[in-house]
Amino acid sequence: MLKLITKLLTPPPAILLTLTLPYEKRIITRQRVALDQGQDAGLFLERGMSLKHGDYLQAETGEVVQVLAALESVSTVHCEDALLLARVSYHLGNRHVPLEISVGRVRYLHDHVLDDMVRGLGLTVLTEQASFEPEAGAYAAGGHSHAHHEYSHPYISFHHGH
Repeated sequence: MLKLITKLLTPPPAILLTLTLPYEKRIITRQRVALDQGQDAGLFLERGMSLKHGDYLQAETGEVVQVLAALESVSTVHCEDALLLARVSYHLGNRHVPLEISVGRVRYLHDHVLDDMVRGLGLTVLTEQASFEPEAGAYAAGGHSHAHHEYSHPYISFHHGH
């Protein structure tokens, strides 16, 4: 088994390996995964940490693994009315739904019951395949940013599958 130490890095000179995960897998700190190239991997990250699309992990032996957000079934709401978009975000957040919020848009993992609620507020819901990067939340551990500063995580390991 090849042992890795995770480190968030600035973009490395060459990406050797990739790991594509949906949102719900990027927030699990201890799990077995398969790299896109077929190798099995075991993630052993700090509790409370989550991986973001574009993060880079580095192995003790120098391999670099880039984290990619998988395409998944999401519901997207576009709205130019900031007050109405805030109302929709409030009602979804009140149900503890992770939300990806950007200017004029709110996205959540597809759920037909939530879609009906949003339509009831007068908005159109688009169901599509897209990556999902929700807000970390005000109480998220460490508040991971995309600055990709040097930040050391305790353990990550993987071994090459046969």
